[in-house]
Amino acid sequence: MLDIIKAILFGIVEGITEWLPVSSTGHMILLNEFVKMDVSEDFWQMFLVVIQLGAILAVVILFWNQIFPFDFSKKAREEHRVNRPEIWMLWVKILVACIPAAIVGVLFDDILDALFYNGTCVAIALIVFGIAFIVVENRNKGKEPKITELSQIDIKTALMIGVFQLLAAIFPGTSRSGSTIVGGLLIGVSRTVAAEFTFFLAIPVMFGASLLKLVKFGLSFTSAEAAILLVGTVVAFIVSIVVIKFLLGYIRKHDFKVFGWYRIILGIIVIIATVTGVIG
Repeated sequence: MLDIIKAILFGIVEGITEWLPVSSTGHMILLNEFVKMDVSEDFWQMFLVVIQLGAILAVVILFWNQIFPFDFSKKAREEHRVNRPEIWMLWVKILVACIPAAIVGVLFDDILDALFYNGTCVAIALIVFGIAFIVVENRNKGKEPKITELSQIDIKTALMIGVFQLLAAIFPGTSRSGSTIVGGLLIGVSRTVAAEFTFFLAIPVMFGASLLKLVKFGLSFTSAEAAILLVGTVVAFIVSIVVIKFLLGYIRKHDFKVFGWYRIILGIIVIIATVTGVIG
């Protein structure tokens, strides 16, 4: 029962930090130091990734009309426009943007985890990208974005955003959403479009990462492990629904600088915790 409660806490943190550009990894590392579950290390590593499936489902449900390439409504059937080519094109751009991170993730996932999954590296990534948010927002102040609609993102722009996503695949603490949003802002994408495209990128990236971890772990769960995974995933889904709606409403009136300052403060906390031995 205690591990179920802990799974709820991890699901809450995952649901909040996966979508806000503040690094889910940094928060998970801190939370794990104080709320350790009584599970094997292999299950724990798998759990951290697979509960993201709940967050993915939240995106799919909230943006279904924007990402499903068919329209089966009566009107669409009568007008013979069930197929939606613009959505197919959006998926091409999403998959193109996922290529860099997918290649590195498949080939070097375990190596990168061994090299960079530690408090110091996470703290540095938190601070560096926190500063980047503040610098980029100050640079863009008063400027009109070049891209204000998802349809305006071309293949080249999608690939450039994908290269920024690659940073998150290499350096834990960078934040996948943080790196892609910063990249989008740098190349003239509006905040709303950068955030939405980031949400869509998460679908193949997080599904692929979860599938990879499940394959490596195998499907031989104990009943307790299955319950923990299910609870964490469901909680992550519910919280993600709320957080995604909040973020989209927030960035229509505000910039990302508050998240930059938050990242810097969290990075300093992680450094202090590492130096003092709170984080092993």
